[in-house]
Amino acid sequence: MTPTATGTAPDETTRPTTGPIPTAAIVVTGPIRERYEEILTPDALAFLGELHARFAGRRHDRLADRLRRRFEIGNGHDPQFRPDTAHIRDDADWRVAGAGPGLEDRRVEITGPTDPKMTINALNSGAKVWLADQEDATSPTWRNVIEGQLSLYDAIRGQLRYTSPEGKVYEVTAAQTPTIVMRPRGWHLTENHVTFTDRAGRALAASGSLVDYGLYFFHNAKRLIENGVGPYFYLPKIESSEEAKLWDDVFTFSEDYIGIPHGTIRATVLIETLPAAFEMDEILFELRDHIAGLNAGRWDYIFSMIKNYRGRGARFVLPDRSQVTMTVPFMRAYTELLVKTCHKRGAFAIGGMSAFIPNRRDPEVTAQAFEKVSADKKREAGDGFDGTWVAHPDLIPVARAEFDAVLGDRPNQVDRQRPEVQVKASQLIDVHIGLPISTAGVHANVSVAIRYIEAWLRGLGAVAIDNLMEDAATAEISRSQVWQWIHQDRSTDDGTKITREYIEGLITRVLEEVTRTEGDRFDDAAAIFEEVALGEDFPSFLTIPAYNRFLVESA
Repeated sequence: MTPTATGTAPDETTRPTTGPIPTAAIVVTGPIRERYEEILTPDALAFLGELHARFAGRRHDRLADRLRRRFEIGNGHDPQFRPDTAHIRDDADWRVAGAGPGLEDRRVEITGPTDPKMTINALNSGAKVWLADQEDATSPTWRNVIEGQLSLYDAIRGQLRYTSPEGKVYEVTAAQTPTIVMRPRGWHLTENHVTFTDRAGRALAASGSLVDYGLYFFHNAKRLIENGVGPYFYLPKIESSEEAKLWDDVFTFSEDYIGIPHGTIRATVLIETLPAAFEMDEILFELRDHIAGLNAGRWDYIFSMIKNYRGRGARFVLPDRSQVTMTVPFMRAYTELLVKTCHKRGAFAIGGMSAFIPNRRDPEVTAQAFEKVSADKKREAGDGFDGTWVAHPDLIPVARAEFDAVLGDRPNQVDRQRPEVQVKASQLIDVHIGLPISTAGVHANVSVAIRYIEAWLRGLGAVAIDNLMEDAATAEISRSQVWQWIHQDRSTDDGTKITREYIEGLITRVLEEVTRTEGDRFDDAAAIFEEVALGEDFPSFLTIPAYNRFLVESA
């Protein structure tokens, strides 16, 4: 049976207190497997209908704004701090809601997908917070989307248990589990296994953001409050304060809909796009009743820089991905501005994720990972960040030690101001690094992107490749650099011109290097890579064509 809903509220107690109630028919077109009806209930689908009726049109408008802004930057108009919102930046008196219960101490947060095994490992990890990721660390197969919701549903109710195919039993055994902060997909992504009927009577693919957020919130918000915490969210890929305002209105409506106090929801916004770096104050302001802090999403931020400046000439070309570190000019400027802006407004500043991960079978690799991560977290704690991300449980003690050394018994350092930081617009786009592109770097980009996309097509969103943790954001950097190097007529340090033909040769080489197995997706991955890295057009996200071509199922 295909679940549907007309968009009416489940009962009078959950109706909004004010305003007319529009309707938007929701239809689930994806396969209904075991227990899916527990998530795709009529009441939950009715809530999704309300969200789409009220906010889908505004989502479309915000995506159109992104296209206009990218066009302007591509045509020579560098982003600036907005003159029309100067009064918000100049007003020193306003503050944000800040930490909700369970978010007062965020010194180490573990990130990861929401399958049962990874959920249990995260909850047993000893981190303060778990970023339960339905976004870049999750391949958005229909199975992952709904079964990730089931994992979270069970975990919040203390009933999650998993037995691996090998017979190993996983259970939550930690006395103190991390506070869950769920990350839905960004505004740009659709959920093609759910449709809604718009006001013109058209059946359109649902918003991935509203589906992920809506199902999690509807089923778990009240239970989370009973557990002493609350419904908390990481908001990805935001590009403007208008997008933040859209989320704030979604939150306000949702709180009213199920009858919880205004401001119960807390969000942490990832500053991982170039336009958002120019609107940090404004993003905090628009979400001020619901926001706990900002996060420096380093990998997507690098990708955003390349995407926006890919056609602006040789001076905006970056060297090997491995050379674009947190200490290069534009990355240093953006993180320092983030800490200063957050603390000025009473918000947390959360650091990003170093890609280095340990290998329990290789002590040398593990020692190098510990050294690299320790240095990264020491820099963040010293710069004033209140917490940081790690992608592996073994890195939690390493990161915690660096933050403990700065914080001591304090839960955070929000009271630490950075008056000496004065960041100009020109510093946020200063990409001069002065290093060459190496032949090894080009090969690495092609190899990592193809191997990651292959895993993504098989349903894996976070993948260890060459002792680094790769997700959709790092794959985006790899393919966008290749596109830019070709279109800006770049050459490697040994004089090899980076052309389409050269990259095609590397694709063939990579396909010969990988270990092929029955049922692998390397040919499909190579086809996607060719489309997003070698085409004349530049797809805004590689995951969009990959999703539409390969991940959409029929009931």
